[in-house]
Amino acid sequence: MIAKEKAGEFSRLHSLFTFHLGVAVALSWLTAFYASFYAPWVRNIRPLIDPSYAGQVESTWSFLFVFPAVLTVAWLMSVSGREVFRQMRVFKNQAIEFAIAGALAFVVFYLAIDRAVAVISLGL
Repeated sequence: MIAKEKAGEFSRLHSLFTFHLGVAVALSWLTAFYASFYAPWVRNIRPLIDPSYAGQVESTWSFLFVFPAVLTVAWLMSVSGREVFRQMRVFKNQAIEFAIAGALAFVVFYLAIDRAVAVISLGL
């Protein structure tokens, strides 16, 4: 009975996680595409956003679309690797594992939206 309860709990948490990650993927892509219409398409967009920046060259394409692509890959891995994730355990409590995964996904989602907003504000 306990194994069925744990399997049911995993299924519930996995469904919630993949749904919300899918929403985050869709929102990040929509925001990136919207920002791309206002973006100056340059080879190095960082100095335009922060003039004191003297680091690595980053094009508008990679600046806007790298984090939505990372979220998409994570979502596809989450959906297709359900049984692998069911067997792989780091903590005893599944809720902690999903909370950590959700927090990491939220950070990547936040960075994607933050970059898109920076480009939108630069273009306006």
